[in-house]
Amino acid sequence: MTLRELRTMKRLRQSEVAELLGYEQTYISALEIGIKGPPPEVFLERVVRALDLDESWKNRLREAHDASQRRIVIPADAPESVFWMVNELRQQIDRLHPAQIELIRAALNFTQAITVEPVPIGRLRRRASDKSRKGKN
Repeated sequence: MTLRELRTMKRLRQSEVAELLGYEQTYISALEIGIKGPPPEVFLERVVRALDLDESWKNRLREAHDASQRRIVIPADAPESVFWMVNELRQQIDRLHPAQIELIRAALNFTQAITVEPVPIGRLRRRASDKSRKGKN
């Protein structure tokens, strides 16, 4: 999406961008509609140079590139629960409701609760009056 925004902001057609960057127009189109995965680094560098992007646009382009990664690499030393969670996500990812996506994103950003040590809960003690009542009944 960012490439399309950038192209329209610069008032360029896909064919013009393709020519500037040295790529086919079909490749530019495929990137814009999401058929192709993230482009190589050299593509990003060419976009930055050819369109003379400022720092803000460079950052937006980088963020869009990072977000468009299609593969997730799970560290080999990750807990088993991570593998199971990622597998469940993989199986359901194309059927997630927008509310589920928001909940997952909120959970990922919920770091405050993770950094606080849990407070141990002690056993509840009965008062003497409770014991005496049981014995009278």
